[in-house]
Amino acid sequence: MANEIWIVPFFGQGHLLPLMELCKHLASRNFKAVLVISSNLSSSIPSSLRQYPLVEIAEISEAPPSGPPQEPSSQPHHRPFGQMAVGLEKLISTRNESPDSVRPLCAVLDNMMSWTYETFHKFEIPVVSFFTSGACTAAMEYAVWKAHPIDIKPGETRLLPGLPEEMALTVSDIKGQSRPPPFPIGGGGPPGGPGAGFPPQGPPHGGPGPRRMGPPKLSDQPMWLEEIEQSIGVMINTCDELEHPFIEYVSNKIEKPVWGVGPLLPEQYWKSAGSVLHDREVRTNRKSNFTEDEVNEWLDSKPRGSVLYVSFGSEVGPTKEEYEILAEALEASTQPFIWVVQVTAGRPPGPPPGPPGSSQPGSEAYFPHGLDTRVGKRGMIIHGWAPQLLILSHPSTGGFLSHCGWNSTVEAIGRGVPFLAWPIRGDQHLDAKLVVSYLKVGYLISEDISETIKKEDITRGIEKLLSDEEMKQRAVKLSAKFEHGFPTSSVAALDAFGDFLRHKNKASSH
Repeated sequence: MANEIWIVPFFGQGHLLPLMELCKHLASRNFKAVLVISSNLSSSIPSSLRQYPLVEIAEISEAPPSGPPQEPSSQPHHRPFGQMAVGLEKLISTRNESPDSVRPLCAVLDNMMSWTYETFHKFEIPVVSFFTSGACTAAMEYAVWKAHPIDIKPGETRLLPGLPEEMALTVSDIKGQSRPPPFPIGGGGPPGGPGAGFPPQGPPHGGPGPRRMGPPKLSDQPMWLEEIEQSIGVMINTCDELEHPFIEYVSNKIEKPVWGVGPLLPEQYWKSAGSVLHDREVRTNRKSNFTEDEVNEWLDSKPRGSVLYVSFGSEVGPTKEEYEILAEALEASTQPFIWVVQVTAGRPPGPPPGPPGSSQPGSEAYFPHGLDTRVGKRGMIIHGWAPQLLILSHPSTGGFLSHCGWNSTVEAIGRGVPFLAWPIRGDQHLDAKLVVSYLKVGYLISEDISETIKKEDITRGIEKLLSDEEMKQRAVKLSAKFEHGFPTSSVAALDAFGDFLRHKNKASSH
């Protein structure tokens, strides 16, 4: 009977997708991977994963709570956490009662789910923390906390002991991190984020749910530090080929094993290096105003390396005012572009109803009315879901204006697409710094991210990015590290993780 490893993702696609891939990697090493999800995430699990040998989906039901109704103010975000905690305990108890049950070797917990540690400890199941973002985020947060650089002066750079000198801090790093982020698109539920991101206001102290309240300040002790105290090791969704010094730094500081096991992208992504990848082979398409074939045909009609792809992911974006400035800049530029404008939660794709700029309560819906007519065939404006893997792997795509969420960042790096980085919150600032300063495959949209971005910043950035042949060559050279597929260092790290668990299990059973 295969040894079980439980995998517990946080809510949101950015958390679920990498952990679904981790399940497959563990299953291929003869572990039984049990993905524990809330039943309202059920529709996000592709049928192929449900049929995957040695992968089991364990759902915790989202039934309405029994007993007296809660105070309305405590309901929206806190109920799912409470139900998840109760459901998780029930799930473990039920399985323990089964005559052929085996105790899991460990539970791999998205570190935004660290509030479930206690449940696993109660049943003596060891815990491994999983960081959805890269190692640079964790390393920088730790180093900045130790350096405490709040007195840094304009024009000064502050080296961080133990980290590459390219990651030296500047005033704009500190200011960018302090900018209050706009609300998630759709005014919605818990936004995705990594070790360093943050969900909405957490539950009252002592209740289940993340303890984070808004974005971490750069000079504070990293929240993840306390949360990993009870874990036996840390997995990070990255690899040595991209982030060796940062993985090593984190490992030295926390004095626990750290495994870089990513980037955890679909198997087809790694197999199709050098050719165009169709998203429909990998992910279920959601609502959109263009089919994947239409996007592909449009890209086929454009010169090689000429298209700017603009997307801020599904959870955050710039302010409404900045969206308007971006629309003006794209119109003023001569470059072909694809711009993905997210659908606001709860309404169908397409231009929002009502006059331009009108939006639903609790959401900052934005749509660039009339832009498609004015730019004609030069631009493609996608509302809703976009085939990002297809766009990034297409030879016509020459640059990516991105918020630098980690999944998008590694998808573009693996396909040799350079960046115009426009981070919005939390870890995205540190991902952008990694891309621009350390990997040198992108430019920052502005020297001072804490200020409203200007039209000239955008038009100049597009021009600079798409005409920089050296930058393009560096991006292609970096992507060549992955031309043979999933990173070799991550294969070795996953093997080492398996050996570590089996050894630990053997030692504890004697």
